[in-house]
Amino acid sequence: MSDSMSLPISIEAKGGVTVIRIDSPETQNALTVEMLGIMADALVLGERDARNKAFIFIGSPGVFSVGNDLRELIHFADEGRIDDNIARFLKTIATIEKPMIAAVDGLAMGMGASILFHCDYVVASEWSAFESTCVEIGLIPSGGVTLLAPRLMGHHRAFEFLALGERFDVERAYQAGLVNRIVPAADVESAAMAVARKLAGRSMEAAGMTRRLMRGDRREVLTRIDQEIGHILNRLRSPVARDTLVAYMRKAY
Repeated sequence: MSDSMSLPISIEAKGGVTVIRIDSPETQNALTVEMLGIMADALVLGERDARNKAFIFIGSPGVFSVGNDLRELIHFADEGRIDDNIARFLKTIATIEKPMIAAVDGLAMGMGASILFHCDYVVASEWSAFESTCVEIGLIPSGGVTLLAPRLMGHHRAFEFLALGERFDVERAYQAGLVNRIVPAADVESAAMAVARKLAGRSMEAAGMTRRLMRGDRREVLTRIDQEIGHILNRLRSPVARDTLVAYMRKAY
């Protein structure tokens, strides 16, 4: 796989591992629909490539991702639609069969946090923080997270995280089961790569079957993704929700 030269994201094959690197620190790694499309393509290609054994999502030093690009969300609100790349990425990450690992240093918010609920192993720096900003901006979480978060965290902590929008520091995220391991910031990427290479040394057939049984039928998750997107689209068409989104964007920028 070759690096993407035109967008702040790169895809690299390293020793049987596909590294998906989000590298736009000037925007705090806000995810545009083009970036989501590139990541979806990388997941599909890596899934088909017999040489690839696992995926790693990596952000920039100090920020994993603050989620969807707010300017694009305003544009979608004006047009009353959602770009197809958003649903394509979410449904792709929900159905990938090979293990996915995340290396997080700093903020993981919105869609950036949603990605982690689909990963099998999350390494985070001691400075990391996690937050679902969706309700605050007048929308709802996406990616099947309204189904996956209560299963992972339990209802009460998931409600605190998703509905109240409480920011979890890395210790709280570890206690909630969202983070597997906390390491110094300088070691985040190498620790994630070590996990991926350990996986690559296992029987991928046995590991894959174990993962499939653990994750269960994906149809329920895909149905929830469609439901969430439908509600988000209705919210984006609401003048009140649009005003909330604009107010949040002005505060953020």
